[in-house]
Amino acid sequence: MLVCLGLATLSFALLAVNILLGSFTVTIPDFFAMLFGKTIPGASFIVMENKLPRAVLGLLVGLAFGVGGTIFQTLLRNPLASPDIIGISQGASASAVAAIVFFGASGATVSLVAIIGAVLLALLIVALAGRNSGGRLILVGLGVAALMNAFVTFVMQRAEINRAQDAIVWLTGSLNSANWDRVVALSGALLLIWPLSALFSARLGTLQLGDDTAAGLGIAVSRTKLGLILVGVALIAVATAAAGPVAFVAFLAGPIARRLLAGRISLLASGLVGASIVLAADYVAAYLIPGGAALPVGVVTGATGAPFLLWLLISSNRRGNAA
Repeated sequence: MLVCLGLATLSFALLAVNILLGSFTVTIPDFFAMLFGKTIPGASFIVMENKLPRAVLGLLVGLAFGVGGTIFQTLLRNPLASPDIIGISQGASASAVAAIVFFGASGATVSLVAIIGAVLLALLIVALAGRNSGGRLILVGLGVAALMNAFVTFVMQRAEINRAQDAIVWLTGSLNSANWDRVVALSGALLLIWPLSALFSARLGTLQLGDDTAAGLGIAVSRTKLGLILVGVALIAVATAAAGPVAFVAFLAGPIARRLLAGRISLLASGLVGASIVLAADYVAAYLIPGGAALPVGVVTGATGAPFLLWLLISSNRRGNAA
């Protein structure tokens, strides 16, 4: 509880920093005045239509990526089993890029296509991997992810320059186009998914004991695993649809939360870590990197996550050699 309270405080503080500070600063009294309807020339539009929806969207996207990534990593008992590594995010990316490049899609259409692509590819990966085969699912996912990346490269090579630019921004993962419509859509989707994630969260820890032990404790293992996979895919799909495949958030949130909790699993803690990562990275990308233009948040999360992935691979290899 103390760890979750601390993470919630950190997330709230980062939310406030993103809203109040940056290239345009606003005082706390002025913010609450605008929040309750007062119009301050110049400030009201920047804060209420730009900074506030961007910060709220970043918070929600981070929560969804953190919880979704932890579900997969815990279910498959492997920190590498992150949706942005085993192909689910790549399915959303490939379908969205195809929609942008071939059909000129934008806005809600791209988001819907991304959700459909993520769900279909996840079902394909599960079907190819077979039942009760976490290691095989990771291997199949890696192969499918490589195939989807090749498809995206092929499409981008043949795209018109304007559509290619739109696709690149989406592929990187960005909050630059955040608005209240996206916030409302993502909030509605998460309100439907959160109860399911809460329902399965208690069973997630039991599954860590092994399938036989979990079955002996009265859990329907196959149905529970399928339900967890569907919930995880749904969380990753709606978050990707809202902001693009923000790199490594789903990969980083679970291991960090687990270290803070001394090895225990908490979907709430993982979600709050994910929210903190996205909010901190977006502030850095928007205001602290020289150049004048706000960078996509995925640039910063990718630069942060890549060294962590290398460290994880090296440390895992050392443990394997020691054994």
